[in-house]
Amino acid sequence: MATKHERNQEASVYIGNLDDRVTDELVWELMVQAGPVVNVHLPKDRVTQSTQGYGFCEFQSEEDADYAVKILNMVKLYGKPIRVNKSSADRRTQDVGAILFIGNLDPDVDEKLLYDTFGAFGQMVQNPKVSRDPESGNSKGFAFVSYASFEASDKAIEAMNGQYLANKPVSVDYALKKDGKGEKHGSAAERLLAAKAKKSDPDAHQQAYPQAW
Repeated sequence: MATKHERNQEASVYIGNLDDRVTDELVWELMVQAGPVVNVHLPKDRVTQSTQGYGFCEFQSEEDADYAVKILNMVKLYGKPIRVNKSSADRRTQDVGAILFIGNLDPDVDEKLLYDTFGAFGQMVQNPKVSRDPESGNSKGFAFVSYASFEASDKAIEAMNGQYLANKPVSVDYALKKDGKGEKHGSAAERLLAAKAKKSDPDAHQQAYPQAW
């Protein structure tokens, strides 16, 4: 009984956009409506022990996990619509690179407004991330949105660049890569890699795990 529990990925769902007041117990009570629950895990911050906005739930069967996605996705907890997606057995899957930088944000624009606005263009692989001052919590005026496909990110740029959110026109473009070379996401090479990955595994682009910026 001392062996570490190995989660059945095919019977598990990823739960995102969680309010920091959400507990393991609350998620369990919600998920059990879809079927018998085996395990719930909400990663905690090592210092504050607060939840990090996402988690996983394992069901007894893959059918229960599929049913949970159908009936519980976008259910509101503490006023926030949660995301419920199937987890993936393939942790090697990487984001396709369809990551957008949203600039000139009004201070009142939060993650929920970005989710509601940019979610219309396609599936996101993680929740929008507003860059905030670590001490005050105030917005720095920019955010990131990461899509599962370049089709979605292209549509978002075309539709939203220069449009007003709250009281300011936002700028929407591909985000700079993390390697510091000044290159932006959305390159022809990235698109080619994404197309190859999608061709070899049509579901791969939907299986990305959340990652810290």
